[in-house]
Amino acid sequence: MNGFDTNVILEWAPLLFEGLLVTIAFTLGSLVLGLLIGLLVAVAGMSRHFLLRLAARAYVDAIRGTPLLLQLFILYYGLPAAGIKLTAPVAGILGLGINAGAYLAEIFRAGIEAVPRPHVQAARSLGMSSRQTLVRIQLPQAIALVLPPMANEMISLVKSTSLISTISIGELLRSGQIAVSITFAPLEIYLVVAALYLALNLLLSSLVRHLEMRTGSRGRSEANRTLQDVGV
Repeated sequence: MNGFDTNVILEWAPLLFEGLLVTIAFTLGSLVLGLLIGLLVAVAGMSRHFLLRLAARAYVDAIRGTPLLLQLFILYYGLPAAGIKLTAPVAGILGLGINAGAYLAEIFRAGIEAVPRPHVQAARSLGMSSRQTLVRIQLPQAIALVLPPMANEMISLVKSTSLISTISIGELLRSGQIAVSITFAPLEIYLVVAALYLALNLLLSSLVRHLEMRTGSRGRSEANRTLQDVGV
């Protein structure tokens, strides 16, 4: 096809938009799963129990040390050999969520450990349990600290959704590939796909910056207020 044909873009915009919605859905679903896994693994990694710490470390090392694409293949193509058959959407959400969870666990762990020790020691000296100290003192302050690295992980997650096209999920990149295979207009289609990815990531970055502005001092203030309420 000669020149830059905008008609191709207009004709295939609905399919690309559908792919974008699928990408957003998988990003949100896997992010929720990743946040839950990441927080649990981070807490387990700081546990006093050796086996919990060992299991958390093994999970993080195994996931971060192997490619996401391989993890998706194991879930979708490998597990059926063991009698476990997952649908493509389930395998996609699980693969992305489990992978994100390993990185988020390290982010949460670093954020929790960055909370000033005097705050933790004061809470424990007042009789708070480890769980109470974590929930009322450490987590509120850690939230503000982990937002910037979490934003990077969210952006990485959006881009990683392109890999679920390999297990036949019609996300944004796969929609673009389908359009290119029919129109033979790779420049037009792939530029639009790139623009949609960029727009989504810029929107996420803007949202995180807004959250940073609103929570920058709130977490520390809540923790300080908790300590003041109990006499510190």
